[in-house]
Amino acid sequence: MPIAEIILLIVAGVMVGFINTLAGGGSIISLSLLMMLGLPASIANGTNRVAITIQTLTATTSFRQQKVLDLKKAIHMAIPATFGSILGAWFAVDINEEVFEKAIGVVMLIMLIFIFYNPKKYIYGREDIIEKPVTWRTYVIFFAIGLYGGFLHMGVGYFLLTAIVIGAGYDLVKANAIKVFVVFAYVPFSLLVFIIYDQVDWLYGLVLAIGNVAGALIASRLAVSKGVDFVKWVIVVVILLTSGQMFGLYDLREFIDVGIIK
Repeated sequence: MPIAEIILLIVAGVMVGFINTLAGGGSIISLSLLMMLGLPASIANGTNRVAITIQTLTATTSFRQQKVLDLKKAIHMAIPATFGSILGAWFAVDINEEVFEKAIGVVMLIMLIFIFYNPKKYIYGREDIIEKPVTWRTYVIFFAIGLYGGFLHMGVGYFLLTAIVIGAGYDLVKANAIKVFVVFAYVPFSLLVFIIYDQVDWLYGLVLAIGNVAGALIASRLAVSKGVDFVKWVIVVVILLTSGQMFGLYDLREFIDVGIIK
């Protein structure tokens, strides 16, 4: 592998790990880069999950060490998401990717409204909701999110954050801790499917993971030390940038492609 590709993968990995840990949607960068480097879309999708698995393990460990991860509730959310991801990865269906991207964009913009409209009610946590037991609705919601994550993964962080912040009452810091745990729980199962079908490039995946780990460590530490307001503004910036991609205002793949050609 050329040095230039190694540098590109690591730099992209840092950005992806940082964005995914604090917000979501970072896989747009890594998937685009992997495909621009010549990997078919299916192999890029499988390869990206190698880095995501290691990234979420790193972020989960960091959040746990900093005592902001509610492991009991996280496990309840991770179990249905894991079953959903297995089905999502195993069964092929005719998914209109363009429609799904726009759906993600809509979800992100809705979350942006919650961030600015009466933020104390949503992004700073609600103890009255947190103390409630997990209901069957929670299992259904996280099963559906896992199903989507097993299929495409890209943007799944926003669905998880929305469910955890609005549905479970956690502030953005604790919600991010639960989010990365849930992803860490289900991604290895979807990765296994890609491995079985020989759709993983281990060299690219492990090099990308180096950057992902660094980005995840930086983001998880900053999330706890800087607090909810810092996470809020990172999410705002990422949502605005990613929404532009989802609604076709620009294409990150073109920027990456130009960078590689140069």
